[in-house]
Amino acid sequence: MAYKILIPQDVSEAGKRYLRDRGYEIKMGSGISVQTLQDEVGDCHGILARTARYPAEVLRAGTHLKVIGRHGVGVDNIDVEAATELGIYVTNAPESNAGSVAEHTIGLIIAAARHFVQCDAALRYGNFEIRNQLFGNDIEGKVLGLIGVGRVGRLVARKAARGLSMKVIGYDPFIDPALVPEVEFTESIENVLKNADFVSLHLPVNDTTMGLIDKIRLLKMKPSAYLINVARGGIVRENDLIEILSEKRIAGAALDVFAEEPPSPSNPLLKLDNVTVTPHNAALTRECMDRMAVHAAQGIDEVLAGRTPTWPVNKPKVK
Repeated sequence: MAYKILIPQDVSEAGKRYLRDRGYEIKMGSGISVQTLQDEVGDCHGILARTARYPAEVLRAGTHLKVIGRHGVGVDNIDVEAATELGIYVTNAPESNAGSVAEHTIGLIIAAARHFVQCDAALRYGNFEIRNQLFGNDIEGKVLGLIGVGRVGRLVARKAARGLSMKVIGYDPFIDPALVPEVEFTESIENVLKNADFVSLHLPVNDTTMGLIDKIRLLKMKPSAYLINVARGGIVRENDLIEILSEKRIAGAALDVFAEEPPSPSNPLLKLDNVTVTPHNAALTRECMDRMAVHAAQGIDEVLAGRTPTWPVNKPKVK
């Protein structure tokens, strides 16, 4: 009997074809509530998971479950500790989206520096004179500060330094500086905040990083600086950021992620004229969606075929 793979949220055809070509049966889910996932996972050996929550009760309901392949990088929506205890592998796709997210980051830097969103809105309302009312800033020669210099951060550094002639500084105690020659590493987050014209966040959300960028740290930024966040909304204390932006204590922000997603229409960040927002779609290019689906499917296949997965998140106990 073929192994059955649950896909609660649809993915690129490339990922489904990868599984079908290797003999797997695909079960498309009917919803992403915890109850629905519990009801539908019982006869499945793997889950190709996107953004739905997978708490312990869902994993326990998967009596045949051996692997969850995460469509993307972050696994904060999966109870990895419970999966480990239950003997379930969690894999992800860390090499699938770095280039796409890095490109989006560069786009947000340019959009913020040149006020693309504000100029677009003004011109649509007939204000051609916005060209003489709101001046942008050159990027060449400016300092880009990276907090987190992993897969995405180092690509952003390369594109900014080589393509835009920016100076790049960064903080990441887990990275060998020799691997990223474009970055001048500094010993503290505060040094990045004080010296950068654009501060870009590229780190996961966990107990250490949750709320890392708070009012105290935001006030260390230059008044002319911009905050860029394509990582996770929880890294920034959102109410502190709203206060700082409302008071024009920094020049602005460009955000792809929020503390609550989707953000409420009443969220003040959506109303501030010094904020550029995108709907957590930095990785959602056609090419990246194919890569994420295929890499998640690859992790599932590796585990169910008895091989060590290329991108393991955990080391589960043997059932």
